[in-house]
Amino acid sequence: MSQIPEETAATGVGGPAATRAYVALMMGVIGRGLVSLSQVDDEVRKELAALPAGYTICMKVMGNGPAFAVEVQADGTLRLLKGFTGRATLNAVFKHITHAFLVFSFQEGTARAFANDRLYVDGNISHAIRLVRCLNRMETIILPKFVAEKAIKRYPHIRLGEKLSLATRTYGQLVANFIKGA
Repeated sequence: MSQIPEETAATGVGGPAATRAYVALMMGVIGRGLVSLSQVDDEVRKELAALPAGYTICMKVMGNGPAFAVEVQADGTLRLLKGFTGRATLNAVFKHITHAFLVFSFQEGTARAFANDRLYVDGNISHAIRLVRCLNRMETIILPKFVAEKAIKRYPHIRLGEKLSLATRTYGQLVANFIKGA
C-alpha cells in the first residue's frame, strides 16, 4: 500500500485555493463555535474562568493565513474579535496552510500536529492546555462521535442526551450570534 504524499493529502481536490478557503471556513466555524459553546456550557466557562477578562486568544496560519481571535469576557464567556490585528495574549500558530488543513479535515489530531511540529504556541502553556480542553469539548459536542474520535486524543464519556442537548443549544446560540452579527 503506497502512502499519499503529505502535500497531496493536505491539498486534496481543488488545489491550494480550495485548501485556503476550507481552512478559512473552519477557522470561522471554530471561533464562532467556541464563542457559542462558552455561552451554553458550564464546563467551558469553568476552563475560561482561570483566564482574566480581556485575555485574547488567536488561532492562525503563519504569515497572512486564515485566523480567528476571541476575547475572554468578565462573565467567563468568549467574544469574537472580528478583524483582529493586534498581538493576542495566547497564539496557536500553524506553520503552513497544509498543516491546518490536515487538522481541520480530521486527518490528524491537534495533539499529533503539535507532536509533529506543525504548530506552535506563543503564550502561557497552561492557558494553551485550557484552550485545547475547550476545543476538545467543542469537538465532542458538535461533531458526530466517529469524526470527533479522529480529532481528539481521547473521546470522553458523555451521555447521548447531554451531547444532544448541548449540541442543540450550541448550534442555536451559533445561529443567534450569527443573526446578531456577533
